[in-house]
Amino acid sequence: MRSVRSLTATVLIAVVTALSAACGLESGGAVPLAVGPGSITPVDSLEGVPITVGSKDFTEQIILGYIIEFALTAAGADVRDLTNIQGSNSTRDAQIAGQIDVTYEYTGTGWINYLGNEQPIPDPTAQFEAVRDQDLARNGMVWTDPAPMNNTYALAASQATVAETGVRTLSDYAALVQLNPAAATTCVETEFNVRQDGFPGMAAAYGFDPAQAQRQILQTGIIYQATADATQCKFGEVFTTDGRIAALDLVLLEDDRSFFPKYNPALVMREEFAEQYPAVAEVMAPISALLTDEAITEMNRQVDVDGREPADVARDWLADNGFVTIP
Repeated sequence: MRSVRSLTATVLIAVVTALSAACGLESGGAVPLAVGPGSITPVDSLEGVPITVGSKDFTEQIILGYIIEFALTAAGADVRDLTNIQGSNSTRDAQIAGQIDVTYEYTGTGWINYLGNEQPIPDPTAQFEAVRDQDLARNGMVWTDPAPMNNTYALAASQATVAETGVRTLSDYAALVQLNPAAATTCVETEFNVRQDGFPGMAAAYGFDPAQAQRQILQTGIIYQATADATQCKFGEVFTTDGRIAALDLVLLEDDRSFFPKYNPALVMREEFAEQYPAVAEVMAPISALLTDEAITEMNRQVDVDGREPADVARDWLADNGFVTIP
């Protein structure tokens, strides 16, 4: 009898594929844009190997998924696209069930959301090593080659809101929630609203009752403009590498108690897959090394502000850095 988790992942894959087909996308199909070898040359052990790449459903994750896809395609693999899966837990379940072979995952998400630890480790290297060792021992998942970029959570506000409220730190925000909850209306997305590395944990760390805070649940992409407009919400949950922060002139509130964990993306694979195809990690290591905050923020900006397709942005970044060529 198949496990509930395996059945859930299989249903998820079918839904994602059907929705993507309805939208004219190629999820579950071959990589949609061709690339040729640059510094990445075909690898004998990957030639023709079917590899399914997954990602979550927000801009940065989709870009990172396509970066893996184009790189492994240039190395000779038969890559299948399963980017744009809704939510962290759904993506994780699909990978554990064998529906996804490789993805970029964030160290903070692994440590707290998947492994159930409550306290993050401040040093990014120590955090990576801890999640790497624990996830391998408990779940047979291999983490390798973390990128220097750190896409952590933050609260942001417009310049006008900061001037009006004087709130510049999360301690200031906590004080405002306690003093005047109506002045601290906050827009958040569903996961952040319930995750222990999200709003509930932040409230505990900063000493206020999360039930006091007036929150509105919005889709991630809507929060930035709503926060900039400061009508629907005065504060909003953001990702620190999102290109819309600068484009909308938002102010990040200082995490003055260092609550939010480090979220460095690393390549994650099941142990048996990683052992069978070590060339995957070898191909991706120099690419991960160049994924800085500046690099990914600019790629995110091109998608969310300029309206470019994530696949085009990922492919062009790889080409600009000499990893692939565009025929």
